[in-house]
Amino acid sequence: MNKAITDGVVFMPPAFAMGLDQWSSGDGTPGSDSYQGAGNAALVAADQDFGGALELTKSQTTQKLRHFGETPILPGCYLQVRARVKAVSGNFPTLRIAAWAGGAGNLHVTGVTETGPEVTLTSYGEVVEISAIIGVGQRSGVDMAWGPGAIYGHFGLDMTGPNGGVVRIDDIEIEDITAAFRGQSTDWVDVRDYGAVGDGTTDNHAAFEAADAAAQGRDVLVPEGVYRLGDSVTLQSRVRFQGIVTMAADKILSLNGSYDLPSYIDAFGDEELGFRKAFQALLNNSGHESLDLCGRLITLTEPVDMQAAVVDKDNYSQRRYIKNGQFSAHGNGSWATEVVTSQASYSLTDSLKLTNVTNVANIPLGAVIEGTGVGREVYVAEVDVAQQEIALSQQLYDAEGTQVFTFRRFKYLLDFSGFVKLSKFSLSNIEFQCSGVCSGVMLPGSGTGFHFRDCFITRPKDRG
Repeated sequence: MNKAITDGVVFMPPAFAMGLDQWSSGDGTPGSDSYQGAGNAALVAADQDFGGALELTKSQTTQKLRHFGETPILPGCYLQVRARVKAVSGNFPTLRIAAWAGGAGNLHVTGVTETGPEVTLTSYGEVVEISAIIGVGQRSGVDMAWGPGAIYGHFGLDMTGPNGGVVRIDDIEIEDITAAFRGQSTDWVDVRDYGAVGDGTTDNHAAFEAADAAAQGRDVLVPEGVYRLGDSVTLQSRVRFQGIVTMAADKILSLNGSYDLPSYIDAFGDEELGFRKAFQALLNNSGHESLDLCGRLITLTEPVDMQAAVVDKDNYSQRRYIKNGQFSAHGNGSWATEVVTSQASYSLTDSLKLTNVTNVANIPLGAVIEGTGVGREVYVAEVDVAQQEIALSQQLYDAEGTQVFTFRRFKYLLDFSGFVKLSKFSLSNIEFQCSGVCSGVMLPGSGTGFHFRDCFITRPKDRG
């Protein structure tokens, strides 16, 4: 890609012979002084090395030379600024490519590097080239990485060191060298070229979205590093993850171009977290009907609270399903059954409720209830701490009065009990390997149609 060729973008500043009124002795911003009529600047029409050249005498601590024009800084584009210089007389100065970074509203973009590598002249008449590379992204070899906030620059050079030196400067050149960073590859775009920084702290959500918008059918590359996303991000392109992303639990990563479990494992670098974030996207994207585990075996070290993974929903009724994989329990500590005892009262006049429940805050939702006259398979459907009441999944058999009940909360590989209602949901072609340490699937509180198709639950500890 060369924007000067493909899009006609003008990067090159005018030759010095076009007039020194186009060159600033300050930052290049409107209102700064120009070199037109300056006593320390003159045009040389026929230098033996340069042809036309600017002869400049250093008279300030930092002698600046900047083009008044605004050279565009484009996402995904890298510019090389070059100048050939030579010492003519007097003290030998140090030179470097330098610039002023401009953002929206013509505001100065602060906190970025605006100078390139320094070169000190050491002999008269020797032609020396100074150069620097500028771009949005922090790539190896980029001297001035300006990030997505910069949209243009005033480019030129600085002279430092002792005053009194006279140098001649050939016309400054600015060239699009993006191809040097992309090599021969044209089938992907790199998020770093759009301002992403893999330092684990910079918010990269805007850079990811910009790279996705620029991809236009190509893949998006996330290179090595840790990329924090400060907001929800939807990517339409396929994504190649060499690095990983981090984001808050309530933020959603929608990989529309590559929506499957392996992509989310690659994205987050962890199969448990990857599964949670993939499920979150499943219930928050109208374009996703199913989550394909692609035959992966997911080793779980603790139960997956499916509603907590979604965060923002406890009621869902669109058709969704998870398919084609395995879940396996690992370790014992997180799978131990919770046991709570509590005194409570039961009355047939309100047969789906326990009242005056002591220790109510510690009784877990979904616990099976044991006690005299309880009957079989009665569960805690809802806990009301303020009223010290528990809603029951069904009425008790013969337990009227007050007694001490035992509440046992079994642990499940996938626990949907946090959903008040979940309808039209299916698990298809999945094996749940409980390994004798846990149960398989805890159903939601209510819903129409929770479907198991071609699933296997092996060695469950307490329930299927």
